Amino acid sequence: MPEIELGVPKGVVESLPEEDGTAEQDMRRAIAGIQSRLNDEIADTDASEAAEVVADAVERMEAQASTYHEFVPELRAWGQSPIYAIAWRNLYVELIGQLYEQEWLADDLGREQNFRLVEDGIRLSDL
Repeated sequence: MPEIELGVPKGVVESLPEEDGTAEQDMRRAIAGIQSRLNDEIADTDASEAAEVVADAVERMEAQASTYHEFVPELRAWGQSPIYAIAWRNLYVELIGQLYEQEWLADDLGREQNFRLVEDGIRLSDL
């Protein structure tokens, strides 16, 4: 099974304020952890099993992105800058995109996502 390679999106890093670089380091560590965990979990699997693992990761990242998205108006309401919440939200969205760009995984991941939609009871028609 090929390994998943994730990177820090340049646009996300460039959106961070120029301070001591702590947020960028935190993001790099988070990405390295996600990548390492995914590669460990898919090491001895076939493509469809790998897609299940990655779909779980995508769901977690979607939840994280949603949480950070919800912080943005709250931070603004309190007169604080939401730049870090926006950056982390965008990071998770970009990582999800990078997972879908893995050529060897894209088709199986799409099928797994569609299967989960139907499994959760969401139907395209009630006829």
